[in-house]
Amino acid sequence: MNRKFTMLILAISILFVLLGNCFAAGRLPVFVTIAPQKFFVQQIGRDLVDVQVMVEPGADPHTYEPKPQQMVAISKAKIYFAVGIEFEEANLGKITATNPNLKVIHTDNGIEKIAMAAHHDHHDGHEKEHHDKGEHHEEGKDEHHAEAEHAHEKGEHHGETEHDEGHHEHTGLDPHTWLSPPLVKIQARTIQAALQEADPAHQKDYEVNFHEFTAQIDQLDADLKTTFAGKKGLQFLVFHPAWGYFAHAYGLKQVPIEIEGKDPKPAQLKELIEHARENGIKVVFVQPQFSTKSAQLISQEIGGQVVFADPLAGDWMANLREVANKFQSALK
Repeated sequence: MNRKFTMLILAISILFVLLGNCFAAGRLPVFVTIAPQKFFVQQIGRDLVDVQVMVEPGADPHTYEPKPQQMVAISKAKIYFAVGIEFEEANLGKITATNPNLKVIHTDNGIEKIAMAAHHDHHDGHEKEHHDKGEHHEEGKDEHHAEAEHAHEKGEHHGETEHDEGHHEHTGLDPHTWLSPPLVKIQARTIQAALQEADPAHQKDYEVNFHEFTAQIDQLDADLKTTFAGKKGLQFLVFHPAWGYFAHAYGLKQVPIEIEGKDPKPAQLKELIEHARENGIKVVFVQPQFSTKSAQLISQEIGGQVVFADPLAGDWMANLREVANKFQSALK
């Protein structure tokens, strides 16, 4: 009797394991490059998707190498959502070779990129030029929605967009599009379309989730505009120039310490310190993935402090609110 009871319990346990595997297998397996993208996909896919992040939290996406277990997992994925960062340029070929059936979706399609800031003189001039051309990231976002959908249908890679080589040859284009709420709405539309195509049985679910998510983005955007009201043109000092799109969306200017991906030379450091003093900048923002050595040096010279602002945090919406509050305090 005891043996039969034991066998029954074992059979029930196996059944629950199999059922659990079936439910897990029923979710659409998806990979993204960075943690903020996981937030976007989960808001639209919810329980219908199983999202894994390639660049693990705390890692530098410029130098990250995929782990063997990640390559095994990605062999079973249906979609890879790319965002246009350096990691993808180096690894997407290897990733797709592992899974020839993997559909790569470039969520930065339809977004007009700005130049990656190299130093404050160049960046200030570029920002002025960019504003003079119009607030196309916000006022023209409906046009960008159409471009994104058109590019998605054609399967185009936005990284192949032509640009002025003479102007960008040293700095390239800024990939940090996920830090601007208006630009995340464009990416959300691309994500929705890809999930609907891969899982047509749940098209309505993805559509409903998309509209709920974008309504939250609109509220966040409105709140951040209120946060930075009256602060247009004010500058904040950052180590790595990741906040250009955020700054543009809310009328601010980032002043980067990093010069073309490297720590500044002594003469450049002196220039940055003088610039910070002249403009009353007292806070140096750094991200956890990078060294704070140069930032600490500058903060000492200007009598300021170093504050962390993470562009790769997983809870994207809460993180932008937190970073906005830090920027607001620094701009007082």
